Amino acid sequence: MSILSMPTTRLHLATGLGLALALPALASDKTLLLIAAPPGHGPGEHEHNAGFLLLQKCLAPVPGLRVEVSRNGWPTNEAALTTADAVVLFCDGGGGNLAFQGRHPEQLAAVARRGAGLGFVHWATQPPEGKSAVELRGWIGGNYDPSWSVNPLWEADFTALPPHPVTRGVRPFKLRDEWYFHLRFAENLKSVTPILQAVAPADTMSRPDGPHSGNPAVRESVKRGEPQTVMWVCERPDGGRGFGFTGGHFHANWANDNYRKVVLNALVWIAQAELSPQGIASTVSADDLRANLDPKGQSR
Repeated sequence: MSILSMPTTRLHLATGLGLALALPALASDKTLLLIAAPPGHGPGEHEHNAGFLLLQKCLAPVPGLRVEVSRNGWPTNEAALTTADAVVLFCDGGGGNLAFQGRHPEQLAAVARRGAGLGFVHWATQPPEGKSAVELRGWIGGNYDPSWSVNPLWEADFTALPPHPVTRGVRPFKLRDEWYFHLRFAENLKSVTPILQAVAPADTMSRPDGPHSGNPAVRESVKRGEPQTVMWVCERPDGGRGFGFTGGHFHANWANDNYRKVVLNALVWIAQAELSPQGIASTVSADDLRANLDPKGQSR
């Protein structure tokens, strides 16, 4: 495991060759730590390393933001956690959630106590049941609960976006992903703002009741046509910010400009770096999407 660390204002990524070394960042820069878990799922799915390295490249032009990526797991240098202005995880969930193994919960709790940002992407939003779920809600305002939430593949139609820094420059869009919904949120909803909401179609309830697949409460919610939150942000009493994003299943979706921008905006916002009125502009090529993919066999 290694930290690839450099100021994004001086970052150069040679596609397929890795990251070039760069000069140290200024003391006034904000530091964003992206923790990517080892490979999981099949080709093109849950591409933790490639996904975070791609987002790092997209954030390169942002002034005053230093981005570090810990590939294939937890950073070996604990100072990376104690100095970061925001920490974001993209990993498997449940009992295998990287955030809740060993001393990791204590380290993340310390990150939150000093007012730094925390973000969780896709399956990382599912903690182990019990105390860990309460802890995660305290950090980012919500979580995925397999006895309450569901994880179907569906095309979500985001027809409207709320006024918020994270939605700057983001236009309504429609995209198929494994969008988790019917989530658990902190009781004090004043601190939680839904960012992406869509009405789930009836076919999201085609599976029988069971963990992840369905339950009476979510069936009633879908039947009533209630908007389902799949991305949200929060502002904690400690001054820190958090976000949860339940997309991220298909690596190819990072090619969608609005999907990518809303996540890039969230990364900058939780680090409390400067976010332009138009949001984070970026372009992604086919070569960019192929770069840094984990060896998982043939693509589907």
